[in-house]
Amino acid sequence: MLPDLIEIVPPGQRKETTVVLPGSKSITNRALILAALATAPVSLRGALWSVERLGFDCRVEPDPAEPANRTITVEGRGGTIPKAGTPAQPLELFVENAGTAARFLPPMLCLGHGSWRVSGIARMHERPQAALIGALRQLGYRVDTPNDRLPAIVHGTGARPDAACSVSVAESSQFASALLLSARIGGWKVTVTGANEDELPYVDMTRRLIDAFPWTGGTYDIEADASGASYFWGADWLLRDGGSHVHVEPTPRSGMQADQKFLELVARKPWPPSFSRRTDLADSIMTAIVLAPFASATTQFTDLGRLRVQECERVKALHAELAKCGARVEEKGDTLVVHPGALQSPCASACWACACRACGCAGRPACARPSPISSPSSPSSAP
Repeated sequence: MLPDLIEIVPPGQRKETTVVLPGSKSITNRALILAALATAPVSLRGALWSVERLGFDCRVEPDPAEPANRTITVEGRGGTIPKAGTPAQPLELFVENAGTAARFLPPMLCLGHGSWRVSGIARMHERPQAALIGALRQLGYRVDTPNDRLPAIVHGTGARPDAACSVSVAESSQFASALLLSARIGGWKVTVTGANEDELPYVDMTRRLIDAFPWTGGTYDIEADASGASYFWGADWLLRDGGSHVHVEPTPRSGMQADQKFLELVARKPWPPSFSRRTDLADSIMTAIVLAPFASATTQFTDLGRLRVQECERVKALHAELAKCGARVEEKGDTLVVHPGALQSPCASACWACACRACGCAGRPACARPSPISSPSSPSSAP
């Protein structure tokens, strides 16, 4: 749970900082499904910590290199799911706001024998799920939901060799990844539609992971998280003109994560005039959007449609929160245009860098140190 206020204060003097990255959430979520479907125990080394409750035997050990990581050993059952409910009383699986769990679990549940009710928070029940549910029905499985969204009851009947389905990734590439993760054990043929597959980096990640995974048992090393690294690569870009540096270890290098490109496209000068979420960056494009006011020229961010159907309406959220800080942002369809300029901290209960009266926070004294955040885009410090 995040606090009401996170205050980020640039260092007052030159600093050298090293950040050790946790494991990739995207790879961990996929690897946990594959480990459960393997035919023998698999140890996921460097995995970002998460919890499963379907009855698989798991051994969790700390990772000495990174407190956020664990080595998770999962006893793979080859498609068998130890805990299940009945059609009359399905086993409840609450995914909260985890979109990957909401998409990756149903195909895996189809391989078991029994019934499960998958639900989440209210926002999760609004998010797209129809393409995945439709594909599972094409494969011959029963999924009960009145509106093709969560909550949904999945009735597993085991593998269906040679069953085939087509799934559109127009709304989310997770639908294809979800099916591909379970297709090997299910015996399914999955056809992906709705986009050029060369433009689907997360589907490519899934296929590469499936090919490299130790299906008969062993150890799989989870690569460091490139999306998380973007925050620190971005901080290094922002602070370097002042002589400070943020060193990130280890650097993801497999090419499996689309956000690995952030280091070359964003964190190294010169800053490009435009970015596409479809062809340039994945979720780390949001980091670039936040950095854009500090660039030397106007930046255009395109193909942002999928950000609108994630945990929140992220395009509007980015627009609104940057505007609160004084950034000049234009929203045109699924494009954001961000102009360079100085920022000023929005008011908060413990603020120190804004003029409180301007924020309308009646009853609070004006800040003792009103100080707008300077942008490196000024002529004297343009990157």
